[in-house]
Amino acid sequence: MRNSLPFLLGVLSVAMSGTLCAADTVPNPQSVVVTVSKHGGATQVQMLEGHTHLSPAVPWTPARVSQALREMPKPNEQRGKALHGEMFCASCHGVAGESLSDNWPSLAGQRAEYTYKMLLDYQSGLRHENETASIMKAEAELLTKQDMADLAAFYSAQPLPEATHIADAATTRMIRKGEASRLVTPCASCHGLHGQGGINESPALAGLSRDYFIRTMQHFRDGKRNNDSVQAMRAFATPLTDAEIIALADYYAPVADK
Repeated sequence: MRNSLPFLLGVLSVAMSGTLCAADTVPNPQSVVVTVSKHGGATQVQMLEGHTHLSPAVPWTPARVSQALREMPKPNEQRGKALHGEMFCASCHGVAGESLSDNWPSLAGQRAEYTYKMLLDYQSGLRHENETASIMKAEAELLTKQDMADLAAFYSAQPLPEATHIADAATTRMIRKGEASRLVTPCASCHGLHGQGGINESPALAGLSRDYFIRTMQHFRDGKRNNDSVQAMRAFATPLTDAEIIALADYYAPVADK
């Protein structure tokens, strides 16, 4: 697969720039077909065939997550930096993972375990909440587990933005104490008091763009995203109102976002 990367990722890069106006089907010697099309302004990218190494999208259990993380290959941060360039990751996620777009998450400082698991989820199709995710699925299908570990290590080594906004009393209570009457657990119990991330696959929230955070929480709440291992995020998000989600997004977002 590696020898087809420049051509395939060139197609993906064009797709992300929005310059393709008609469907193009591109074969390559590995019998992989990349289909890129524009429908009503939305870019669709699909990878077909030639991926016998992929596993079906089996829902996670805590035991399976723990096993996957234990088996994560020993990472090479410098190789991850090189892959970040070769795979055109910077075109969406920034030069060092600091995305400047609300369409894509910042990865700088993100926990390696979380990034590694997300790449596994995209590769298997377990995470595919909207058409935008098709681009990540196509990228992830090109990666080995070693590639994923290396990329995750590179992003993890970058500085994590701090959540420096002052939350109102209700939002502070939700972050620190939760709300037992609605079975809302405190954000800090999994993601740290300042959104720095927790253990295992619990991600950092600090530095996520406001709009991306809002969309992510709404996807969990509305059942569009279901790749959390014990349904913890779905359970947390279900009782939340849009106003509460926006307040949390304002707290964790970079200073320039608010």
